[in-house]
Amino acid sequence: MSTLTDLVSRHSDLAHGDVEWLHLLVGDWQLISDLAFADLVLWLPTHAGDYVAVAQARPSTGATVHYDDIVGSTAPEGQRSQLDRALREVAIQRSREPRWFGSYAVREEAVPVVHDGRPIAVVARQTNLGGARTPSRLELNYVESADDLIGMVARGEFPAPNAPTGPRRGAPRVGDGLIRMNSEGEVLYASPNALSCFHRFGVLGSLVGRSLAEVTTELLEESTPMDESLPLVVMGRAPWRTDVEARGVCLSLRAVPLTEYRERVGAVLLCRDVSELRRRERELITKDATIREIHHRVKNNLQTVAALLRLQARRMTSDEAKAALGEAIRRVTTIAQVHETLSQTLDESVDFDSLVDRSLRLAADVASAGGSVNTVRTGTFGMVPAEAATALALVLTELVTNAVEHGLAGVRGGTVEIVAERTGPHLRAVVADDGVGLPDGGGPMTGLGTQIVGTLVRNELRGTIDWLPREGGGTQVVLDVDLQERKSL
Repeated sequence: MSTLTDLVSRHSDLAHGDVEWLHLLVGDWQLISDLAFADLVLWLPTHAGDYVAVAQARPSTGATVHYDDIVGSTAPEGQRSQLDRALREVAIQRSREPRWFGSYAVREEAVPVVHDGRPIAVVARQTNLGGARTPSRLELNYVESADDLIGMVARGEFPAPNAPTGPRRGAPRVGDGLIRMNSEGEVLYASPNALSCFHRFGVLGSLVGRSLAEVTTELLEESTPMDESLPLVVMGRAPWRTDVEARGVCLSLRAVPLTEYRERVGAVLLCRDVSELRRRERELITKDATIREIHHRVKNNLQTVAALLRLQARRMTSDEAKAALGEAIRRVTTIAQVHETLSQTLDESVDFDSLVDRSLRLAADVASAGGSVNTVRTGTFGMVPAEAATALALVLTELVTNAVEHGLAGVRGGTVEIVAERTGPHLRAVVADDGVGLPDGGGPMTGLGTQIVGTLVRNELRGTIDWLPREGGGTQVVLDVDLQERKSL
């Protein structure tokens, strides 16, 4: 499927600024399509002298004309003359007679898309007359608003380049609620859904003839924080979007100023009750903060446990007991580092590269007891699911410690290399040393660390691990695991 940019670059020589203007129009023209009860097709003049459809919008408020996707097709012969006139005269062209599409008639208009005073494309506005009926007051106001916006497109005044809609969910649509205002911000018409929104907000009676800014301001509580853009939005002076909240009700408002030759003549304001959405967002934020706090407290508790073990180790007289407590301290510290990383992010995954660099360097330094051991990591572990991060960190720490304590035992210095190969969810990690190699018999060590590694790989990571001789001397341990997030039952 070709994108708008692909089709434009293939069929025309439009400047970058003109292409961006078309992107802005397509990004915001669903509003016009819904208000007009009409399909919109963006036709681009081509090198060959015809027109190619580069974008298409269908109304969510009425019947569509094109049931099939026509993007990438050329304009039919019967429509080209109208498109030519719109582009040549830089004026909206309306057909006197409807054109028939099989069993239903279609009323067509050709609207020049003007940018910097130049026509660069044509928008075809096509209304399906198959379900035509006597229009209601709501439909008349919809169509009048669409006519105003279509006129702005033909004068190069729509879309507005500085019209952000914001990242928050719940952007209002035409069917959610529509208010038409004059240039002074007084309400000329409010749809039933818009009235319902403001009635829930606390407005009594009709909105028609009243200043929306005054009505909204009267309902705001003094202690309620207010967006600085709110006055501009409720007066229809800026093409922005904001939220207003009072008495537990939150409305999302979006203003679209209507202009005529750069003079503001009114505005369309879309509104939607997003109280439930905002409540859920606050719940999620609270839960995320709680989870982070739990990880932070677990990390602090583990550090306390490590400190207690360290104090106990200092009181031991047996070297064997001190070594055992030292290994326990290292393992607890590794788990604490994982929880520290989890407490700093809201994601379900951990950037394992930064975590492993810290823990493995620390493990090598402790195990070497002041000797010169170099740790090298190549490749990337990528993002690791939180549920697997602790087990994987413990396994790698144990393998590095084992490589230093046993593989490099009796060797002055040495290198431990960690190689990570990530392909989708599959991770292949190799921990290799250039030490004395495997003991007689070729199998792994049988100490507690090796038992911990085997248990974690089999039961927690659901992977495999192999101890192999390294080419050129030494040992390499190959770990294969699939890091797919397992859904809880």
